[in-house]
Amino acid sequence: MFEPVQGKQAVACVVAEYYFWRLILSLNLNDKKAVVAEVSAKVATAQTIVVAEYRGIQVGSLTQLRAQARAQGVYLRVLKNTLARRAVEGTKFADLAPQLTGPLIYSISEDAVAAAKVLSDFAKTNDKLVVKAGNYEGKQLDKAAVASLANIPSREVLLAQVLGMMQAPVSGFARALAALAAKKEAEAA
Repeated sequence: MFEPVQGKQAVACVVAEYYFWRLILSLNLNDKKAVVAEVSAKVATAQTIVVAEYRGIQVGSLTQLRAQARAQGVYLRVLKNTLARRAVEGTKFADLAPQLTGPLIYSISEDAVAAAKVLSDFAKTNDKLVVKAGNYEGKQLDKAAVASLANIPSREVLLAQVLGMMQAPVSGFARALAALAAKKEAEAA
């Protein structure tokens, strides 16, 4: 296809490949508007957005990550950063815009913890996924804050713990009454 001319073949191949992928992968204006509208709708109801750099991850691993995200109710998507900036523009997540550089995967959830938990748990097993930043209810989160947020138990676990604490005094009182009744029966017999 390309004839070598003083070492220029490799450069010409790279340039041709770039334009080939640019033609195939570029979105037209209507597609871009649709993507921004879809992401804006998710952002409007979200409590948390976490972004991570995914450079070098294999497709099979990303498929596993997407399956985990779906199971937890997390919207996970790879977006062009300019489209993501437009989607968060004018929302409580607008402070996240300066962090949106590089190849990023966006994790958006209505649950305060789920987005951070999905990406952090996956990053523990795959070192190529690097959590970069996040935003919770308009508060900017760095990598350490996202990790702290991910360590918080889920809403269901917290509700179960609260219910257990509420039932503990009542069940203890019931056991004490049962023991007292058994003691009185033993004394009466």
